[in-house]
Amino acid sequence: MNQLAIVHLLIVDDHPLVRDGLRARLETIPHFKIAGEAGSAEDALQMAARVPINLILMDINLGSSSGITLTARFTREYPDIAIIMLSMHEKAEYVAQAIQAGARAYVLKDAPAAEIIDAIDSVIAGKNYFSSGLLTQSEQFPEKQIPTQILTQRELCILKSIATGKSNKHIARELDLSVRTVETHRLNIKRKLNIEGQADLIRYALTQVIL
Repeated sequence: MNQLAIVHLLIVDDHPLVRDGLRARLETIPHFKIAGEAGSAEDALQMAARVPINLILMDINLGSSSGITLTARFTREYPDIAIIMLSMHEKAEYVAQAIQAGARAYVLKDAPAAEIIDAIDSVIAGKNYFSSGLLTQSEQFPEKQIPTQILTQRELCILKSIATGKSNKHIARELDLSVRTVETHRLNIKRKLNIEGQADLIRYALTQVIL
């Protein structure tokens, strides 16, 4: 059996007991190594500058600061570090904000520990992950229940990319299209689905395509 590569984790949460609980559970996994803990945005950034980190478990609320804001900063400054958002918030708009900021997964804090482990392994494998507790979120938005069958295959592919927070430039590069073509597809998708704002488009993509 091939040995799994070691994943160096940083736990970012402003509650010491939560950090202790996560550390205790994750340290039992042979291929996980806790590289450090941080209780604030400043501590997290300092830790990332000092030690090698593959992945961050990020609390969405960090006292006076926001885990979503910190995620966006890490995405800009440390694009090779994957981020999993841990949250008590189940609403799709929080998921959309986290993914738009650069998070690769969104896991509810009351999820079983096994789900956090699955999320880490999925993200390290290059996949996105969403907590099973979010699967009912699409029911909260009956006005957005327009079927995705009205979209072309290209539009559906772009919608899936939008759900993972990818920019027009990133989507264009992946699909070998011009940025202007991707922008046109976005406009067509919003027109067909009767969606106006960018946030609503991401929320729809999350609830109808991924969740």
